[in-house]
Amino acid sequence: MNPDQGIFVPLVLGLLEGLTEFLPVSSTGHLLLAGHFFGLKQPATFIVLIQLGAILAILTVYFSKLLQLLKDAIAGKKGAWLFALNVVLASIPAAIVGVFARDYIQLVIYESAFVICVMLVVGGIILLIVDRLPLKVKYNDIYSYPWHLSLIIGLFQMIALIPGVSRSGATIVGALLFGTDKRSAAEFTFFIALPIMSGAFIYDFYKSRDLILNGGIGMDIVIGFVAAFVSGAIVVRYLLNFVSKHGFGFFAWWRILVGGLGLIALAFMG
Repeated sequence: MNPDQGIFVPLVLGLLEGLTEFLPVSSTGHLLLAGHFFGLKQPATFIVLIQLGAILAILTVYFSKLLQLLKDAIAGKKGAWLFALNVVLASIPAAIVGVFARDYIQLVIYESAFVICVMLVVGGIILLIVDRLPLKVKYNDIYSYPWHLSLIIGLFQMIALIPGVSRSGATIVGALLFGTDKRSAAEFTFFIALPIMSGAFIYDFYKSRDLILNGGIGMDIVIGFVAAFVSGAIVVRYLLNFVSKHGFGFFAWWRILVGGLGLIALAFMG
C-alpha cells in the first residue's frame, strides 16, 4: 500500500469485503478487481485474513442460536450433533484443497483479472438459470439436512477457491440443485463459513506471520477486519429476507455486469 493512502485502502477494501462476502457475487473477486483496475491493492494474505471479520458478523445475528446448539451438543442431543457433523463435512473439501493449493491460488490465479471476470460472468449465468429452474424443494430446514447433502454442498464450496466463483454462490447453487429452498440455502452458507474461514485465517496468518508482524500491514489488517465485520453484520441481518422475497436474480445480473465491464476494460487495456 502506498503510504500516502493512509487508512483509505484497507478501510474501503474491508467495507467491500463485508458487503460482498455473504452475497453470491465473489467478495475475493471484487477485492482483486478493485486492486487491478483502481489501484486499491493489498497483499493476498490481507484479503484472506479480513474475510474472517465478515464471517464473525454472523455472531451478531446467530449468537443465541449457536449458543443453544452448543448447549444441546453438550447435553448429547442428536440433532445438534448431526448439524455439527454436517458443518464439518461441508468444510472438509475446501479445507483440504485450500491447504495444498494455497500458493498456486494466491500467486497465480489471484493475479489473473481475466479469469476472475470470466468466472463472474459464467457464475452469474449459472446462478440466473438455477434461480429460475422449477426445482422441487425437499429440504427447508438446515438443522435437518442429511449428511450427504452437506458433503455435496462442501464439494461445491471447494470450487469457490477460484476467485470470481463465489463461496456463497457456489454453495447456494449446489444446495438448490439438490433440493433445498432458497432461504435455507443462504442460511447454511452462513454457518459453514465459520469453520472454513476460521481455519483459513489461522493457516494464512501462520504462513504469512513475518509479513504481518514485520512487514507493516498489521494495522491495515486490523482496519480491514473491523470494517468487514461492521458491513458484514448489516448484510447478514437483511439478506435472508431479501432472498426469500426476490431470489438471486439481482446478484446474478450484478455478476454479469461487473465481469462483463471488466472484460471490456481488459480488452481496451490490451
